[in-house]
Amino acid sequence: MLSLDVGRKRIGLAGCDALGITVSPLPALLRRTLKQDLGHLEQVCLTRRVQGLVVGLPLDAEGQFTEQAVHCQRYGQRLAMALKLPLALVNEHSSSWAAAERHGLQGDRSGRLDSAAASLLLEQWLADGPEPEPVDMATPSASKTDADEGS
Repeated sequence: MLSLDVGRKRIGLAGCDALGITVSPLPALLRRTLKQDLGHLEQVCLTRRVQGLVVGLPLDAEGQFTEQAVHCQRYGQRLAMALKLPLALVNEHSSSWAAAERHGLQGDRSGRLDSAAASLLLEQWLADGPEPEPVDMATPSASKTDADEGS
């Protein structure tokens, strides 16, 4: 599995072994165009033999979608479709704060915090699910928007 903490500037990445026992942060991806992001992520997926994606949704304190959560959901769906991998979406509310506390990364701008947050997302997913599901090309929320293109 490959976990992604999708931000506007960087995507934190984390992977796990085939048995889902060991979770490791991977170098964060500095975002460019969707095509360039996909090229990099495709290589990561091939090298690591990724079987599915876990994408965090930054829901608010009440579990409601935020503007960024909608962006992350759409971006995750587009990646899953392009990479032909199933997708699991998990609530990442406060994951960056928790990762900063756990790893002493407050104020980090190098991408280490993003990947530490992706590690926490993957640990959460391994413990609680949900099962990744195929993303249907007809999924309405997976439609391309102008805001997604620049991300």
